[in-house]
Amino acid sequence: MKNKNRGILYVLLEAFFFALMTFFLKEAGNLPTMEKALFRNLVASVVSLIILLRTEEKLKIKKGSLPFLLLRAAGGTAGLICNFYAVDHLLISDANMLNKMSPFFAVLFSVFILKEKAGKFDWACVALAFTGALIVIRPGFSMAAGPAFIGLCGGLGAGLAYTFVRLLGVRGERGPVIVFFFSAVSTLFTLPFAAAQFRPMTVRQFLCLLATGFSAMGGQLCVTKAYTYAPAKEISVFDYSQVIFAALLGALFLGEYPDGVSFLGYAVIIGAAVLRWHVTNHREERPA
Repeated sequence: MKNKNRGILYVLLEAFFFALMTFFLKEAGNLPTMEKALFRNLVASVVSLIILLRTEEKLKIKKGSLPFLLLRAAGGTAGLICNFYAVDHLLISDANMLNKMSPFFAVLFSVFILKEKAGKFDWACVALAFTGALIVIRPGFSMAAGPAFIGLCGGLGAGLAYTFVRLLGVRGERGPVIVFFFSAVSTLFTLPFAAAQFRPMTVRQFLCLLATGFSAMGGQLCVTKAYTYAPAKEISVFDYSQVIFAALLGALFLGEYPDGVSFLGYAVIIGAAVLRWHVTNHREERPA
């Protein structure tokens, strides 16, 4: 399997895991956003630390990686907190759509930070997928709402984080190191806020947060792997599938049933993804 196809597969797996994360996050109820964020980060920190300690290099990082690990952690932490707030205050599909603006931001950041080139077709496919996401979320959507704007900021933070994941991958940094560093920094950042707002939880809420953490860990490992295989401009468009996964989870378990307009959005997103995949593969296979 080609590296680009591996990247696409990992992006699709990442999208499912993160959709599952937001579902369990919603099911955890009215706990403070920072408390939920802390729990999610703590689980990821512990799991990634265990993975690292079982490797030969342990916690060793590549020379020169620290600034980029910090930038990745900053973007990821900001994006995570904004996304969790949006999930708490919007429909699950609304929150996922806003967060899935991250591929657009990732392509934009990759041009300026990584100096990767994106052609007209690349931009057209990203725009088409983004249009499909907007169609999916049209019912009940209001850009004037505070939570919606915060959710949009979450997409920007995630896009910036994914760009630095790609940069770190190109530099040869290990995936578990990237995940652990982000999770540990996020845990330390959210800890004082979570302590100040702490609210006791039920057993069900505890289990939902545990599932949130493990789902996030699965998604984090997949996205880290994905962007080490291929540039953001080639695979990030497939990240929009998270909107579809979230809509399905909402319909099956939360009683949120998409209408005809939403299905039109699904068709646009899938069409953009298939078109992008087909054309990029055709370019590679074309004889020189």
